[in-house]
Amino acid sequence: MKFYTVRIGKKPGIYTSRDECKQYVDGFPGAKYKWFSSLQQAQEALKNSYENYYESKPKDQRKTQDLPFEKHSIAVDAACSGNPWALEYKWVDLKSGEILFHQKFPLWTNNIGEFLAIVHGLSYLKKNNSDKAIYSDSKHAMKWVEQKKCKTKLEKNSDSESIFQIIKQAEDRLSTHTYSNKILKRNTKEWWEIPADFWRK
Repeated sequence: MKFYTVRIGKKPGIYTSRDECKQYVDGFPGAKYKWFSSLQQAQEALKNSYENYYESKPKDQRKTQDLPFEKHSIAVDAACSGNPWALEYKWVDLKSGEILFHQKFPLWTNNIGEFLAIVHGLSYLKKNNSDKAIYSDSKHAMKWVEQKKCKTKLEKNSDSESIFQIIKQAEDRLSTHTYSNKILKRNTKEWWEIPADFWRK
């Protein structure tokens, strides 16, 4: 059984339903929430501040996985209503909870969206001289960015021609530019859904 703690949201509290928790954090700027495997842990996180709960251990005793996220960062995520189908992706600032970018597209796959969200995020951060990290929950997209190649299985035809043009632009950007920003994997099992999630699972 999981216990969902909403520390900052429309209605802070402890919930046993993911859907119930969702209604109190979805669309709330700077929402702080996490699931726990025991009621005691959930009560502890609610009693203390979200940051204090994770940072209560001395620095030399803390493990990386104990921290909810690197705060100086943005989260990116994509959602697709079908595969391929209408797609959208967005970025969220993990410190403020602000949605930095949100765009919809007519016909893509989810993996393409995850890939382009990272590449677009890298370009955005470089343009703004920001050293923020990027969190993604897509291993495929992160690997494609590392390889500078979007290895989608989407069929190339007249309907998808415009999509492949945008993919080519992203691949060229990765090949001709260097980025110092870290790309980190969001540990959704331990940290719950990525803050840029569209809540469609």
